[in-house]
Formats: sequence, C-alpha cells, structure tokens
Amino acid sequence: MLVTLVSTVLFLIFMALGGIHLYWFGGGTKWAEKVIPSKDGIGDAKSIPKFATLLVALILLSFGLLYLLRITRLDFNLPIFIVKYAYWFIPAIFILRAVGEFKYVGFFKKIKHTEFAQADSRIFSPLCFIIGILGIYVQLNS
Repeated sequence: MLVTLVSTVLFLIFMALGGIHLYWFGGGTKWAEKVIPSKDGIGDAKSIPKFATLLVALILLSFGLLYLLRITRLDFNLPIFIVKYAYWFIPAIFILRAVGEFKYVGFFKKIKHTEFAQADSRIFSPLCFIIGILGIYVQLNS
C-alpha cells in the first residue's frame, strides 16, 4: 500500500517536472532564469538549446511513466533490463544530482551566492534527494 502511494507521488513529481520543461520548450519563461547555474548569478535560459530542454522533458516524463507502470496492472512487456536496472538508475542519478558536482549544483557546491544557488539549496537539491530516497524505497519494497 505504501509502495503504491510513494510510486504515485514519484509519478506526479516527474509529470510536473516534465510539464515544466515542456512549458520552457514551448517558449515559456517563468522561473527559467532561476534554474540555470552560473558563476556571476546571471543565468541565461536562452543559451540552453531547445532540443536539450525537450530531451530532459521526455526523460522526466518517461521516468514518471515507469512509476505509473509500477502502480498499475497494465502489462506493458518492458524489456527485463529496464525492470531490473531502471528502477535503481533513476534514484541513483537523483541522489548524485543532490550531492552535486561541487561547484555550481548540489549540497556541496562552492558557489552559493547566486539566485540559482539559493534555489538549489532550498528546492532543487532537497527535491532530488527526496526523489532518490523514495525511489530506493520503492525498489527495496516491491
């Protein structure tokens, strides 16, 4: 029962994140300047290729769909390597994102004065860590 609830929460988080990226891909600008890491505090959302934004959106949406498949009775006949590895891969990349690359992103970043860095410390890194922990919980209890 709790695995179903946690999988549903992960599904909803990934759908929301994917939707935000689709909004940016479609030309939306709200929050765009706050999500680009930079040294001087001026993130340039226009410098991100539209293809990259679309790719991230599709990846996030596919992660959400994987968790939807986890909670439904749909028989989708996924390849065994997806079932075996994807549900470990997803939490791993989000925990790695939360830890960061030690300069611009993550809990251990050095540049902390920018608008992005502050949003990363308050929202992005904790969200990534929570996604990672919830994903591990689902995998260990399924």
